[in-house]
Amino acid sequence: MSHSSGKPVSDVVGFDAIADRFRDTLNCEVNKPDYRELDLGSPVSPLRTRGPAASSSSSSSGSFSGRNGHNPVPKRSDSAPNNNNNNSGELSGSSENSPTAASESQRSAGNARGLKPGHARSDSGSALPPLIYSGQTVNSPPLNVLPTGNICPSGRILKTGMAANRGSRTDVLGSGMGNYGHGSIMRGAAAAAKVETAGAPNVDPEELKRVGNEHYKKGHFADALSLYDKAIAMSPASAAYRSNRAAALTGLGRLGEAVRECEEAVRLDPNYLRAHQRLASLFLRLGQVENARKHLCFPGQQSDPSEMQKLQMVEKHISKCADVRRIRDWKSVLREVDAAIATGADSSPQLFMCRAEALLKLHQIDDAESILLHVPKSEPHTNSSSQARFFGMLSEAYSYFVRAQIEMTLGRFENAVTAAEKGSQIDPRNVEVAVLLNNVRMVARARVRGNDLFKSERFTEACSAYGEGLRLDPSNSVLYCNRAACWFKLGQWERSIEDSNQALNIQPNYMKALLRRAASNSKLERWEEAVKDYEVLRRELPNDNEVAEALFHAQVALKKSRGEEVYNLKFGGEVEEVSGLEQFRAAISLPGVSVVHFEIASNSQCKQISPFVDTLCGRYPSINFLKVDIQESPTVATAENVRIVPTFKIYKNGSRVKEIVCPSRDMLEHSVRHYSF
Repeated sequence: MSHSSGKPVSDVVGFDAIADRFRDTLNCEVNKPDYRELDLGSPVSPLRTRGPAASSSSSSSGSFSGRNGHNPVPKRSDSAPNNNNNNSGELSGSSENSPTAASESQRSAGNARGLKPGHARSDSGSALPPLIYSGQTVNSPPLNVLPTGNICPSGRILKTGMAANRGSRTDVLGSGMGNYGHGSIMRGAAAAAKVETAGAPNVDPEELKRVGNEHYKKGHFADALSLYDKAIAMSPASAAYRSNRAAALTGLGRLGEAVRECEEAVRLDPNYLRAHQRLASLFLRLGQVENARKHLCFPGQQSDPSEMQKLQMVEKHISKCADVRRIRDWKSVLREVDAAIATGADSSPQLFMCRAEALLKLHQIDDAESILLHVPKSEPHTNSSSQARFFGMLSEAYSYFVRAQIEMTLGRFENAVTAAEKGSQIDPRNVEVAVLLNNVRMVARARVRGNDLFKSERFTEACSAYGEGLRLDPSNSVLYCNRAACWFKLGQWERSIEDSNQALNIQPNYMKALLRRAASNSKLERWEEAVKDYEVLRRELPNDNEVAEALFHAQVALKKSRGEEVYNLKFGGEVEEVSGLEQFRAAISLPGVSVVHFEIASNSQCKQISPFVDTLCGRYPSINFLKVDIQESPTVATAENVRIVPTFKIYKNGSRVKEIVCPSRDMLEHSVRHYSF
């Protein structure tokens, strides 16, 4: 998150915050630690379909534990004693998110700042030697370190000859090198800019950290991160700066990077409790229970009861999830996954992939695929998480294991092989991953061999090739659909319908399989079943002319099979313009259904809906579409009592069955569809 002003970090630090810091220095206070922190025949070319609507499944939080808390920071007492924790100023709180935390021992502020010679401060909190400030006369530093120029009664310092050119700008005393002179005067916001300039010779990393903490409190995590980076560049051995950087990264949702920073903090200071607590919280959110426990139950420290309870709940649900997955109870898997996420593991890629696997096995393919697009990003190869296991596999390998299965089911065989190979590279000893890789490779080869045989019109051999793939992957809807195309070419339409049904049971919205079944039913003259399938295809593929024509012929055949008379019906056509009463009556008296659009050419509403009527004429070729301009044909308008446009009337065999005045597009199409064959 960037600062609301949108300015660079160096411009963001307020003058007041920096002035306060300098005032504290001049008042001789100790710098104490900061607050706690549709090809109709071929199985090879795809049918045009609409893309599935994606649903979001992921859940993440900007706060460290999924909560968003910025607790007020208590001011430290000026009399607070110095102690020996070099991690002072660390953002702390609850183990993961609050900048106001339970207390822990502090190391000396001087060590944390890495003070250079000339920065000496009293460890006991005693004041620095007094100096001239705000017009009050106090003991001055040695004369040889006083700034040149004039000292005014107000206490401000002027260089000789510059009094006339001062203007209204205010001078403030900078931190200098401890002796307060010789270039320690900065003007206005320039002082603030200098504090945030990493690499400036006199910048204290503790000051960068302190201002970063202020940004963090306000939720400006990106600005805080930038300041912590600068402090780390100046003092790379500080565990506190690393831990604070992890806090900012967590606020930005970059949990994998935050884990690495905490692990570095622990490496720098193995006894640093705050980094262990933060690391435990991060691992818990990532669903890595064992890693979380290792850092939560840190030797010599009492674990947080609330965090321990959360860990135990997440562990219980993940354990139950493993048990029900083993017996392939996928509905229970979904339930336990959701419970684990709700109780704390809200950013675990493996739990989201487990949900996708369960949805895949329950034949909810579209939902499973959408999870691939929204699963929390995995951050592999941290020191601890790279060895974490999930259902007996290394965590990252499990994600690829599930992805390979989904890609295979969707017919993206090359992607499936790539994902399975990556999973095997990560966890080469896992049997489940190895078996999947072998199957995926063999199924992909069987599919390629079947496609080549189909192109060569060797349909019987192609059936056998697809069958070999199905023996390895009995839930592969693509192979069933491809084999159905082979059976259709061989004239074995019953078997084509059987394989199409298998594919649709696995993937209910599989348009190609629906087309195979509709075509096979037409060959078997099962017109009612064929019309049902073609109507679904027509709705899903409204611009596919081949589907529209197939539906039209199936509708005509169904009408004939029922003994109804069919005259002069032809596929396609245009909206017929009617100009006289006799022509109008002859048109609506034709067998079948006629839809008449009463309009005025200059009317804006008629202009808007007229192109849609042309579209409906193409979508429903079994219906006659007519249009009458009531200004050009007033006798027709009078005979039909039409006074408002646009008006639509539907006639069946010469009798009016429905009238709609100023309809919406959806309402008009619904009525047209209802009265089509």
